[in-house]
Amino acid sequence: MFRRELAICVAILIGGLSSTVQAQRLSQGELPTGRMLSRYGLERAWWSQATMDIRRDRVRHLSLGEDNVYVQSSAGTVTAFDADTGVKRWARQLGRRDDPSYAAVANDDIVLVVAGLKVFAIDKFDGNVEWELELSNSPSTSPAIDRDQVYLGSLDGSVFAYDLKKVRELHEEGRLPQWSGVALNWRYKSAKIITAPPVTNQLVVSFASQDNSLYSLTATNRKLLWQLETDRPVSAPLGTSTIDEDRDGDGELDPGEDLNYDDALGKFDVIFLASEDFNVYCLNRTTGNILWKFVAGLPIRKAARNIGESVYIFPHGEGVFSVDKRTGIRQWWLPGMVDFVGATRGLVFFTDQTNNIVVVNRSSGYVVGVMPLKGFSIRYGNELTDRLIMATETGLTVCIREAGQEFPNYHAHPERQPILPEFASDNPEEDEPADDAAATDDAASDNNGGNGFSF
Repeated sequence: MFRRELAICVAILIGGLSSTVQAQRLSQGELPTGRMLSRYGLERAWWSQATMDIRRDRVRHLSLGEDNVYVQSSAGTVTAFDADTGVKRWARQLGRRDDPSYAAVANDDIVLVVAGLKVFAIDKFDGNVEWELELSNSPSTSPAIDRDQVYLGSLDGSVFAYDLKKVRELHEEGRLPQWSGVALNWRYKSAKIITAPPVTNQLVVSFASQDNSLYSLTATNRKLLWQLETDRPVSAPLGTSTIDEDRDGDGELDPGEDLNYDDALGKFDVIFLASEDFNVYCLNRTTGNILWKFVAGLPIRKAARNIGESVYIFPHGEGVFSVDKRTGIRQWWLPGMVDFVGATRGLVFFTDQTNNIVVVNRSSGYVVGVMPLKGFSIRYGNELTDRLIMATETGLTVCIREAGQEFPNYHAHPERQPILPEFASDNPEEDEPADDAAATDDAASDNNGGNGFSF
């Protein structure tokens, strides 16, 4: 009798532990398996756990720089992982616990984090605090940074520009954060709250306000270059890209290339403005000229995303439209999609209405498959590289890449792609040029369906 009762108790204990483990796995999310990923030519690059108290904290922001992935918890802890390997570089508590915060942004040297009424500049490789600014107004967005200034939007509709050189001088003199106001270059006031982070290209800074307007100012002295008024508020972040009208690079306009742009033979910056007035606008950043307008028919509250020659637009409850970046002409439409996750060379990935990840052919819009990764509900919309970055609410972070793609493919800045060395063949005979007759025979063989491959 005693043995039977003991066996029942042990079974109950094991069952309870099993249920607890299963519940914990479900709450944290299970890592995508190699079998699931291999169906779509993918593999796990790395996975790691952010530093946080999983009993009370949740992931609030997930962001990516060229070198690091940043995970920010609701308690204010920031964890930085090496973007290529997943090695944890550092973790640091910024501000007071549970202060409101915004997603981190980074340049070549530092990462900026807004927490409470402070801006922290962190060395992105060792996690040391370089300096901190005390803000006079409550921020409403993440910061933007260029070579000379830091820009911040606020709840009262102001945008502030702080001089980086002056900030460093004040820090060296030990006068920060008390003397933060001395580093303020200018302030520009709009009528309502700034809804999304400003965007800057060093010369022009642009930002949207809930007063239904997009403003573009000179970065140095806040001179208003142009202002676009929409019929309804702008709540989505601004998108940016460049357009090269001379697509084939021969210095001459080809048939169909003359789209009446201001800079006919060269790259120029554009802004994608998604508005609740049902429209997405593509504008020349310097002049404000509307290059094209896409009418979606429903309010748009998600940022327009650019990969290659395509822009992905998400009208509220209407799926995703793929349009040509240069003309705004619709390429395809797919219902049920709610947000952008990332893209590889041939595929694009979206979140659907059930929080799964849908795998789609970039050129045709054909659905290739679905990855059930609901546990990884925190997803970074990666327009920078071909990596898929996602995390669970409790900080388990995973990076997925195209199989065998050791180095990331840069969507936004192809010029930053690493140049790989070319190695000579191990067989010297393969390096010797063939004579004309042999070359002709080989070419004929290829044209007749030989074993050669065409890429």
